Parts: sequence; C-alpha cells; structure tokens
Amino acid sequence: MKILDRYIAKTLLKYSLSVMVVLVGIFAFFKFLEEVGDIGRASYTLFDALAYVGLLIPSIVYALSSLIILLGCILGLGYLAGNSELIIMRGAGISVVEITKTTLKVSLVFIVIMIIFGEFISPLFSDYAKKYRAQALGESVISSSQQGFWLRDGNNFIQVDKNIDGRIFEKITLINLNTPSTLDSVVYSDKAVFDGKNMVLQKTNYHQINSNQEFAAIDQKTLQQYLTEVAFDQELIKSLKKEPKEFSTWQLFRRVQFLSNNDLSADIYEVELYQRIMKPLTLIAMIILALPFVFGSLRDSSLGRKIFTGVVISLFFELSSRLGGMISLRFDLNHLLSASLPTIVVFALAIFMLRRVSTK
Repeated sequence: MKILDRYIAKTLLKYSLSVMVVLVGIFAFFKFLEEVGDIGRASYTLFDALAYVGLLIPSIVYALSSLIILLGCILGLGYLAGNSELIIMRGAGISVVEITKTTLKVSLVFIVIMIIFGEFISPLFSDYAKKYRAQALGESVISSSQQGFWLRDGNNFIQVDKNIDGRIFEKITLINLNTPSTLDSVVYSDKAVFDGKNMVLQKTNYHQINSNQEFAAIDQKTLQQYLTEVAFDQELIKSLKKEPKEFSTWQLFRRVQFLSNNDLSADIYEVELYQRIMKPLTLIAMIILALPFVFGSLRDSSLGRKIFTGVVISLFFELSSRLGGMISLRFDLNHLLSASLPTIVVFALAIFMLRRVSTK
C-alpha cells in the first residue's frame, strides 16, 4: 500500500507542479505586459521589469494556490482513470475511500506548504518588489504612505495630516477625553516622532479644558515636548495603506483585535480573516466533491466531460465562498457564518456523492 500511496502522490504532485507552472506563467506574462508601458521611464529597464515580476511570483503562486491544488489533483486522478489504473486499483480491493485518503494526504502537504509560503515568504517578496520598482522609477519609496489618517486609541483620538515613513508625523492633533462625551485636552504639534510605543510631539500647543464650571475654561500653554503612550504599534501604521488581502493571517487577527477593542468597525478585516481560516477546509471539501466525477462510470459521459464538470462545480463553490463575504458586508450578516456556510454545504454534498460512488 505504501508503494501505491507514493505512486499516487508522485502523480498528483507532478500534475500540480505542471498546473502551477502554466498558470503562474500566464499571470506573470500579463503582469509583465502591464509594466511594458513604464520601461524607459527614469532608470526603469527591461531587466527591472522582469525582476519586479519575478519578485511577485510568490504572491501569484499563493493567490492561485486553491486552483493549482484543485486542478492538480483532478487532472492527476483523471490521468490514472484514463489509463484504467483506478479500475485496476479498485479491482485489487482498494476502496474509493482509501484512494481519497491518499489524495487528501498529498493535498494537505501541499496546502501546508502553500500556507507557509503565503504567510511568510510572499509578503517579504511583495514589499521588496514595490520598493525595487519605486526606486527604479525614481519615485520616493515612502510616497505611498504619506497620507493622513485618523485613529482611535481607547477614549482618545489621533489625527495625523501627513505620515512620513511610519516614524515621523506632521501636523498631529490629539483629542483626549475624560469620558466618551467630555473633553479633557486638545494637543497640536507640527511634528511628532513615533518609536513604536510612544509618540513624542515637538513644540506643542496644549489646550487643557475644564468643564466643571458653567462655561468651559480653556487653559492654553506651549510645551517644548509632549510624550504620550499609545496602544497601536509600527505594524498598524505600516498597514494603513494595505488592502486586507495583503496582510498575513496574524496581522489580520491583530488588526481586528485592535479595532474591536477600540469600538471601531473591523468588518472588512473580519471577513478576510474568516475566509483565510476557512480556505484550507473549503479546498479539501472541493477536492472531495470533485473526486466522485473521476470515479463515476464512463458509460454516462466521457471522462474529460466528467472532470470538467467536477472542476466547474468545485470552482463555483469557491466563488460562492468569496461572494458570501461580500454579501455579509453588504447586509451586515454574521461574518463567520457567511464564510463557513459554503464550506459546510460543500462538505455535506461531497460526502453524500462520495458515499454513492463508493457503494457502486
């Protein structure tokens, strides 16, 4: 049985790698075509464009991982079925369930590798690719992060007009509250330095507000330096310009936690986090769902048509899981339920179909 497991695993991995090369090559080519128009600007050369696209390949592989694993498994088993090897295996007493277990073992190994690849390698290469491209085009690497932002930190509000590289801020206003409806002080500075834990404001205009009297009294003074401790960190500042899909799962979790602790909306990040958590389970369910089409009788229709039908149905459910997140945002539904419901449906249908095939 171990020899047979290795043979099935070798076949599935071979087809998965073949699918990966083809799909990544296609997407990388179209990404390169997007860069052709910039070749010749500043010092941006053909080599720079190729290097930039090459650095993006890890993120492309991670984005296509579901499709790569799904098509690799289906095409690999389709190859075995087309050569009648699956029929021989079943004739030798190997059940559909046992073949499915071997397929899932290979898929799980590939899924774990892809998760590690996407969580740790892809973000590093993507960040470096953006910096490399910006430098070659003669653009400021930090220009994309020089936007203003508002943050809520407990009962306090922080407004930054310009963010310089995530460490130096310009035109900062701190609004400190005694209670959710009572002002304590307003602090303004033209410049502040953020060290990841504390924010140090230079030449500060400090306005202390006393609301205990019939009319609020404002005491104004100028400070050479004002230090305040904040709950957010450097990673949050760096992430302000990023889309949710660009975060690692851990970064998504920390961002959701921070926003929730400060009573801020974290819906879009929660949806991405739950979909990221459910993605491996959804992929396993889709593989199980597609397998009955490979094991089915060839008298009803050709093997190629059965494989195509299985892939289409599986991809339809993956699309449904993505649409579930959008629908939950639009109608303010439970995000965890919206992310997990398509997977539950797929698992139920897959187990039902697999049991029908295995009893034939």
